[in-house]
Amino acid sequence: MADSGVNATAAALLGLLHEGPMTGGQLMAAAQRRLGPYWSMTRSQVYRELPALADTGYVKLGKPGARSSQPYAITPAGKRAFARWLAEPAGRESLRNPVALRVAFGAQQSAAQLQEVYAQAAEYHSAALTEAREMAKEAKKSGDDFFSASLEFAVGYHKAALTWLKSAPGK
Repeated sequence: MADSGVNATAAALLGLLHEGPMTGGQLMAAAQRRLGPYWSMTRSQVYRELPALADTGYVKLGKPGARSSQPYAITPAGKRAFARWLAEPAGRESLRNPVALRVAFGAQQSAAQLQEVYAQAAEYHSAALTEAREMAKEAKKSGDDFFSASLEFAVGYHKAALTWLKSAPGK
């Protein structure tokens, strides 16, 4: 955890809550829509972080809604914690690629297994590239240059993955 006392998942939630109060489900949807092309967040992470953020006073709970859904709103203390987190060095990214891991053990797989890994990865990255390009185009059109720039990272990542897949051994 960073000096701000806020981990990346908590910071992402605080950032999303700048848009207004949201329930856990709404935060998941917003995270998928806004961050999904380059940052993954699980439902369990969201529901683990929200009570912790409430305990620290960074978010406050609103009145329960339909089906006991609980909206959360960022507090002034949460905004300050988010600002401190933004001011910290970003730190090293962690790379965990399940396809590269399987390729590392390619000698222990059949050619058919490896081809299936490559085919599934190529299908995923092609679809993700198309989606990220479209989202970046829409963000640029709407004037959100920062969102567009973050999506261009996703575009570059998927392009690089597809380039790597074309030259992977055992093809």
